[in-house]
Amino acid sequence: MRFFLLSDNTDTQMVMRLVGIDGVVVHERAEFLRELDKALQNPENCILLVTTNLVDLCPEIISELKLKQSGKLIVEIPDRRDSGKAGNSIDKYVSEAIGV
Repeated sequence: MRFFLLSDNTDTQMVMRLVGIDGVVVHERAEFLRELDKALQNPENCILLVTTNLVDLCPEIISELKLKQSGKLIVEIPDRRDSGKAGNSIDKYVSEAIGV
């Protein structure tokens, strides 16, 4: 079982590297989707950490993967520039799930 990071920020990548998590830095949608596919194809990667800004590039694809992808966990994480957007996403998901 291995973590893998997809980030739009080199600072986030460096911090994760210090704790032993490999990853890549991408900035554009096509580049992100290509690296996401590679990370999903790697059988060693079990938990994919994706920064909020990258999730915002293609939220519909990430949501579908979270629902349908078996054996992999995709976790949205904030980077140092985010101001709680990941927490707002969690609130939104819970509100939609319970119908509030």
